[in-house]
Amino acid sequence: MSTVPVEKFEFQAEIRQLLDIVIHSLYTDREIFLRELVSNAADALEKFRHLHLTEKEVFDDRLPLEINITTDDTAKTITIQDFGVGMTREELQKNLGTIAHSGSKAFVKTLAEGAKKDVNLIGQFGVGFYAAFMVAKRVKVYSRSYHLEGSGHCWTSEGAGSFEIEEAEGQRRGAKLVLELKDDCHDYANASRLREILRKYSSFVPFPINLNGEKVNTVQALWLRSKSEIKDEEYTEFYKYQASAYDEPRFRLHFSADAPLAINALVFVPKDNPERFGFGRIDPAVSLYCRKVLIDAAPKDLLPEWLRFLKGVIDSEDLPLNISRETLQDRQLIEKLNKIVTGRFLKFLEEEAKNRADGYKEFYQNFGIYLKEGAAIDHTHRAALAKLLRFESSTLAKGELTSFADYVSRMKDGQKEIYFLVGPNREALENGPYYEAFKLRGLEVLFLYEPVDEFVMGNLREFDGKKLLAGDSNELKLDDVPPPPAEGALNADQTKELCAWLKETLGERVGEAKGSDRLVDSPVMALNADFMSAHMRRMMKAMNQGSDLGALKVHLEVNPRHSLIVGLNNLRAAKPDFAKLVAEQLLDNALIAAGLLEDSRPMVARLNKILEAATK
Repeated sequence: MSTVPVEKFEFQAEIRQLLDIVIHSLYTDREIFLRELVSNAADALEKFRHLHLTEKEVFDDRLPLEINITTDDTAKTITIQDFGVGMTREELQKNLGTIAHSGSKAFVKTLAEGAKKDVNLIGQFGVGFYAAFMVAKRVKVYSRSYHLEGSGHCWTSEGAGSFEIEEAEGQRRGAKLVLELKDDCHDYANASRLREILRKYSSFVPFPINLNGEKVNTVQALWLRSKSEIKDEEYTEFYKYQASAYDEPRFRLHFSADAPLAINALVFVPKDNPERFGFGRIDPAVSLYCRKVLIDAAPKDLLPEWLRFLKGVIDSEDLPLNISRETLQDRQLIEKLNKIVTGRFLKFLEEEAKNRADGYKEFYQNFGIYLKEGAAIDHTHRAALAKLLRFESSTLAKGELTSFADYVSRMKDGQKEIYFLVGPNREALENGPYYEAFKLRGLEVLFLYEPVDEFVMGNLREFDGKKLLAGDSNELKLDDVPPPPAEGALNADQTKELCAWLKETLGERVGEAKGSDRLVDSPVMALNADFMSAHMRRMMKAMNQGSDLGALKVHLEVNPRHSLIVGLNNLRAAKPDFAKLVAEQLLDNALIAAGLLEDSRPMVARLNKILEAATK
């Protein structure tokens, strides 16, 4: 050290307030200090790189543009050194002791009063620097400016009311920060702890970061490079690094945009969907960066919840941030960013579905559940999502999928509705009573097997102006088709009398009973008498929300051409008690076919009575 006396300075009043806020309330996680100091070092290197193009001579010209971090677990210190522009004595005093900024007092007052108000001082050198005092009891800054003339100096402070500046001989160009750690922050002197933080926040800083002599940022920020320059192997390596994955990505989307926001995005669809294997709900995994610096590793609002399966990076220079880089200032910009990236991804999927149908089908089998979730809850992108949905169809072989658009292209002249049925599997639907009317008329029906499907259809409501209508809906009206002839079938009056008897006999369990022109091979069919379908009712009960659903009531349609119905009509006069048992059993049979039977115990007891009577 030089023999020049140490000069002592008082912090500007605003700086004292700022220090108190930064140390005690602004940052939510202490580890942020390293990100801030590395970012400041990178800024200093970037400034020097540009200045070097215009300056003919600079001090210490041959120093590499890199950031060197060393730890001393014995002394409990961290040293962060860059070979950037450096600072003069005056700049140390100004940048680290004052806020030379118009409105600074108002800014600090706002922070003090409102905690985390909207501010945008991320570009001011010295603001992020004060995060060092969250972990350090004393900070020393050794610095030498890039100017040929001048000398090195050391700035020292304990983060209280004052700081000292003295000359320091033998300094290289740039800045070297020495942090003497607080007693409860000694773990930050551990190299593995810092390596973890650097990997998390500073992996893509555009200058080498060496930790105890070992380079830690070995992966490039691919999202900022031209697609034509990047090999598939590089994309795969980046995906594995960013997503902590071992597989190769199924899809990738890499794009840049200048308007309405400056965006560079690189997102991946994984090979498999972990939620399908019972690993629980996955968390968002597209990280938000600003100029290669991590802002949030898993922001919840960056993309819609239904896109939580995506991995990757979105970087935007247009995002105004607050002083801590932790809270995004302008929610409207984030919503715009959300809309742009989501729209581009949906367009990408549409192109994949059109040009590489087999690959899209494989993707859909793994991730289609997320698209259905989005179609049900995302009003903004619902129309685009509807185009991407796929279902089995009565006109296609088992396992083949069709879109709504393809269904519409095959609709019969005059058909105004898209018909669908929800059930456990194709066999159950094809052999159930609800498909008979469509089969008789040659109408195509979409077969849906997942519990969420009915919720999706209920929210979509229509596609291309065509109403989505369930095949078991009480609203269904089909063109009259002559029913198949049946010898001994009930006439209209007999059918009406039988239905009145059924309504009286079955009581509150049936809203109404009537003859059906939809049934062909089945004797009866149960239709919903309220807004809630069988699948929705089961879902509500599974979520323990079924206590207020009330007693189940259905409409009953009977097939007057079926021999069982003809027999029941004769039986009700000859053996009224036994006819009642048969009527109740027919209703339960219809409820089973509809997936609506909630308690089978009474049915079993009744079946035993019917069998007992049949064996006498």
